[in-house]
Amino acid sequence: MRSRLTRFAVATRFTLIEHGRNRFAMILVILFVPVWTTLAYVAMPDTPARIRLRATGEALAPPGNELTSISGALNAVTLITGFMMFAATFSGSGFDRRLAMAGYPRAHLVLAKVTALALVSAAVAAYATAVACLVWTPRQPLLLAAALFCAGLTYGALGVGFGSLLRREVEGMFAIVMTSIIDLALQNPITSSGADNPLMRYLPSYGAMQASTAAGFSASPVPGHLAIQLTWFAGAALLALLGFRGSTRNCLPPATPAPPPGPQSSTVGLPAPRQATTPSAAASDAETH
Repeated sequence: MRSRLTRFAVATRFTLIEHGRNRFAMILVILFVPVWTTLAYVAMPDTPARIRLRATGEALAPPGNELTSISGALNAVTLITGFMMFAATFSGSGFDRRLAMAGYPRAHLVLAKVTALALVSAAVAAYATAVACLVWTPRQPLLLAAALFCAGLTYGALGVGFGSLLRREVEGMFAIVMTSIIDLALQNPITSSGADNPLMRYLPSYGAMQASTAAGFSASPVPGHLAIQLTWFAGAALLALLGFRGSTRNCLPPATPAPPPGPQSSTVGLPAPRQATTPSAAASDAETH
């Protein structure tokens, strides 16, 4: 039991060190989250936007800038967590493959990535919630943090899947950025006239968007939509697990045994090496002559 915990702790430590080396991601966390959230609040008009929140069935009219600020916070959290997990998986795929081929348990490597994903998502979600509370006052800050955390988990798992399946870094970055933009832009009633379309419930961050909107402008808890978002996380985690298993498999061809010697063998036998004459044998030969 202690050896398993040690292996898990070592794998988690190396995963967190890999995240800590990503200085660009640290800059994004520090600067991108407040800049994007604040710009969404300041640049958009505060005209009330009439919406019907599917999570509670309430008809709401929140200010447009506050609603866009929620969408901006979700966009920032999903982009950063997806980028961090993709970068760590893509750059460390060779190291993970060598560890797995050397006999290091894959379960410990996967649990380490899940632990790192949870820590990264929690930190980014807490930071984004604090920034949102400085700009305006949501009615349920804890629910907002939970919604951002679940969205970060989902896109972080997608980042691991993209890092395991895609072969070039630009492909993974494009996939994460476009998925997040399309996902959240279609659900924002300020930028999309089809935000009430029933098809929106099949988008990856639908549960988080509904929960965060309820957190900002309603007093009703919505645990069901957090569960929907966790279901999306489970599906993305399954995709990441399959991709990680495929990227760490043994790619070496199996060794073929040598055919047994015999008359039907196609290999030509090499002559035995000639042995050097020992001193005693040389002396006896001289006496004979």
